[in-house]
Amino acid sequence: MAINWFPGHMHKARKDIAEVMPQVDVIIEMLDARIPFSSENPLVNGLRGDTPCIKILNKADLADPVVTQIWVDYFEQQKGIRAIPISHQNPEQIKALLKLAVELIGERDLNIRPARALIMGIPNVGKSTLINTLAGRTIAKTGNEAGVTKSQQKIKLANNFYLTDTPGFLWPKLTPPEAGYRLAITGGIKDTAFEFPDIALFAAAFLLKAYPERLEARYGLSPLPEHDEDLLIAIGKKRGCVGKGGSVDWDKVSRILINELRDSKLGAYTLETPAGVALEVERAQKIEQEKTAFKAQRDAERKARTKKNRK
Repeated sequence: MAINWFPGHMHKARKDIAEVMPQVDVIIEMLDARIPFSSENPLVNGLRGDTPCIKILNKADLADPVVTQIWVDYFEQQKGIRAIPISHQNPEQIKALLKLAVELIGERDLNIRPARALIMGIPNVGKSTLINTLAGRTIAKTGNEAGVTKSQQKIKLANNFYLTDTPGFLWPKLTPPEAGYRLAITGGIKDTAFEFPDIALFAAAFLLKAYPERLEARYGLSPLPEHDEDLLIAIGKKRGCVGKGGSVDWDKVSRILINELRDSKLGAYTLETPAGVALEVERAQKIEQEKTAFKAQRDAERKARTKKNRK
């Protein structure tokens, strides 16, 4: 799948974060509970050092609660990391965030030395809404489109707690490649950056394996098709996405499936598990190693030919 999503401000955002990170007491990283791995910034662990980190699994009301708990347990096995699922429908969960942050900072007089936190997250993960809830007033712009926050800003909260907000950005290389599909499905990448049929086929294959009963109930399909293409064709026929000659309008049916997933019409779901992601990462690393070995062999053969021709 070709995705043209590379944000131009990515390098500046990374530099700004690297500069401010040593000055903060705690890092708050917002993740999408439906894709905790794919929405996790791979730069955080390399930049944070020993600074404690709170992983917020936002939009937990949209995610599969059983899988969410698996992710919480997974993150909390890592040194210096705490994880909490939250939903903007439950303000008490959001209030608990600041309490946890203060606990991680440790005992000290915040009147003498205020608490400082850095909050970060990919575009459209809900960071601005969270900040407004914590502040009790509208500070950060909100919107359903990715990339609303454009520049870094410092926000004073209650009890001498300062929050540095950063622009949401994606990184130069998504690996494993499946992460790109999941980001696109959940709205972490702008819709203009990909073709809907590409991600709809990925979503269809996942749903057939993980939530087949949801597909049966939502689209009235019995028996359920076994393959992703057949599923989209069946949904297209059910929803009238048929053009001249009886062919299915792939873009139209793909948008129906993705939009209904995003609108929770198929129920709460999670697109990845720690175990599944580990296999994808291993596979991606193996492919990368094979590419590197192939390139090294090709370069060596080219040098040998050049040397031979010079004789």
